[in-house]
Formats: sequence, C-alpha cells, structure tokens
Amino acid sequence: MSETTAYIHPDAKIAPGVVIEPFAVIQKNVEIGEGTWIGSHAVISEGARIGKNCKIYSGAQISSVPQDLKFQGEETTAEIGDNTTIREFATISRGTSDRMTTKVGANCLIMAYCHVAHDCVVGDHCIMSNASQLAGHVVLDDHVVIGGMTGVHQFVHIGAHVMLAGLVVARKDVPPFIMAGREPLSFTGVNSIGLRRRGFSNEQINLIQDIYRIVYHKGLNTTRAIDIIEKEIPDGQEKETVIEFLKGSGRGIIRGVGDNV
Repeated sequence: MSETTAYIHPDAKIAPGVVIEPFAVIQKNVEIGEGTWIGSHAVISEGARIGKNCKIYSGAQISSVPQDLKFQGEETTAEIGDNTTIREFATISRGTSDRMTTKVGANCLIMAYCHVAHDCVVGDHCIMSNASQLAGHVVLDDHVVIGGMTGVHQFVHIGAHVMLAGLVVARKDVPPFIMAGREPLSFTGVNSIGLRRRGFSNEQINLIQDIYRIVYHKGLNTTRAIDIIEKEIPDGQEKETVIEFLKGSGRGIIRGVGDNV
C-alpha cells in the first residue's frame, strides 16, 4: 500500500493485502476488503463498502454524492461485491433516503465510463459495456449483459440472463432470459446462447421459448398471457421466475417487434 502519494483517511478500514496506487484518494467511512487493488487517481468516497479481490481502475469514482436533488447529506453507502472489476472513469453514486444504498454484486465487470446512479441494485455476474448508463433506482438481476452506450431509464427492472443490445434505451421493464434491441426497445428472442453457456438444458430453454411465444406472439396483453402461461406451461423454476417478474412489473414490459409501446 502506498504511504506517501495516495491520500488515505485515518478512519478508513483497509484490510490486509490491499494495494492502493499513487494519487488515489480514500475518504473517511470507507471499507476495502482483502486483496483489492485501487488504481492511480481513483476516488473512493465516504460510504464505500468494497469487497475482496476487486479491481478499481484509474479515475473511477465509487460512492460519490448522488446526482439527485432530494439527497440531503444522509449517511448512505455504495456496496461493491467480491471479485468485481470497475474500469477507468466509471462512476457509482451512493444511495439516497429511498434505499440508503447502491449495490453492485459480486463477479461483475463495469467497463470504462459507465454510470451506476443512486439506489441502483446490480446483481451478481453482470456486465456493463463501455459508457452504458443506469439512471436512479434501476434493478439488474443476475447475469445481465448491457451493450455499449445503452441507457436505462430510472426505476426500470431488467430480469436475469437478459442481453441488451448496444446503443439502445430501456424505458420499460425487460423480462428475464431474453435478448432485446432496436428502437423502441423490443423483444428479439430468447437468450439461448447465454443460457447454454450457464448450464441451462435444452428442455429448460425450450420451455422458456414456449413461454415467450405466449407473451410476444399471440397478441395478448400481459394479464391474459400470465393466465395462459399458468395453465399451459409445466411448473418449474423458469416459469415461476417469468410469472413473478411479469406480475411485479411496475413500468410494464417491453413489447415485441412491431407492437405498439
């Protein structure tokens, strides 16, 4: 750990084996887990809780003050899970009084110039490609991949195992297990390649495809689609995950290609 050219607040809790490169700034009320590396000129602000074996590259800012007018200086946090990499000039704001924290899970890759706003919750094994942006209160479930320069509207929920194209805007919720692209953002198919890479069987993938034929290819509203899925699709975890997501969607889900949105 550098003791001369980095600024480390005396109250910061730095675990053994942490490497802090020259000109990094570690403010008060910060906790950094064992084996983490902090690059030059990174700024780890008050409220940061960084896990083990993370890599924070040059110019990144973790737990910065929220860009939200309702923030009144309350003591909030930004939590980074173990084994997560945050590349150059990415910014992660801490929470507000809404959730009191912003969370990025374990084993994530947040590429250069990405932004994770206040009160976001990012699951495990997520990838945000260069310059993708999450507005406040966004939720990404596990294994989400977001293409470069994509924006996600505040309060949007993106389900597990979703792959979003680059250069798109997510204004509505994106159900689990699918791919989405185009403008306006639309369902473009089941993320079968990603699912196979993560150990889903052909039987599971076929069931997911049957579910989304009902959701997107029969001209049904979401309520009617849920009714048919519950009656016609065999019980299983994937069915439960999709139904739970559809029933809990606050903004409504993206539609199929050519549908009105």
